[in-house]
Amino acid sequence: MESAAQPAGPPPGIPVAELTPGQVFSGRYACARKDRLTAKNGSTYLSLELRDRSGAIPARVFRDADRIGLGFERGDVIEVRGRVERYRGQLSAELESAARVDPAEIDPTEFLPTAYRDREELEGFLEHLTREVHAPDLRAVVETLLFSGETAEQFRRAPCTRGGHHAYVGGLIEHTVAVATLVTETCVLHPRLNSDLLMAAALIHDIGKTGEFTYGAEIGLSERGRTLGHLQIGAELITAASTALEPARRDGLLACVMCHHGTDALRLRHFPSPEAIALYRLNALDAQVKTALEHGIG
Repeated sequence: MESAAQPAGPPPGIPVAELTPGQVFSGRYACARKDRLTAKNGSTYLSLELRDRSGAIPARVFRDADRIGLGFERGDVIEVRGRVERYRGQLSAELESAARVDPAEIDPTEFLPTAYRDREELEGFLEHLTREVHAPDLRAVVETLLFSGETAEQFRRAPCTRGGHHAYVGGLIEHTVAVATLVTETCVLHPRLNSDLLMAAALIHDIGKTGEFTYGAEIGLSERGRTLGHLQIGAELITAASTALEPARRDGLLACVMCHHGTDALRLRHFPSPEAIALYRLNALDAQVKTALEHGIG
């Protein structure tokens, strides 16, 4: 007599957010945590956290834990197979197998949270706001940085922070569009502001973040990001893109960008221009409101 057919598991790579108790699953996930622990009976097991764009789930490996654990490290994307269960009231996964995936086969940003807003919509806003820089010399700097080459590509990929506001793939373009949109309203209220300078500075104020991060199971800091920070990286990129600007014009643009976190960061007593003050306040407005909405106040 033939045995009854086993129910089929969900398709490989099912998103974490769609996992339910009792499901057998397989797929590729980022390993965001890996600990080797000892059970009460003295045996060792692996305690992991699996993550994709939709969320995270704890996981454990009991059988052949030491052998399996040699095959990957925290930060790797791993191919797993296992079963979802409830453990102490929460979803957890018990894994039968886990193995490192060759980084050449995957894009790590596929396993990281991504921007909430539609990417094409953000791109359209970015192009529109760039056209609001009417001075040809300043617009050329913005277009060089945001619409050509590797820096432009990284600009659309980068987050704003690792764990604060806009801490997800595409967060940088989302934040930039928000700050530049606030510039348009501010210049209506304060028509004496140099709107071309302020808009250009707003659009490229965080351009240094294109070189600040690394991407894996989580967003990390690059070596340059750790040693220089995005202000210095940004100053280098802007200087290279603005060789055609008059020196005073370039310095005014750099001054706005370098002061957008306040003058304390640069050990200056005063802001160099009204436009620098405006950019500092508008940047803080979007960053702080976004942080409060995502992480709460306090």
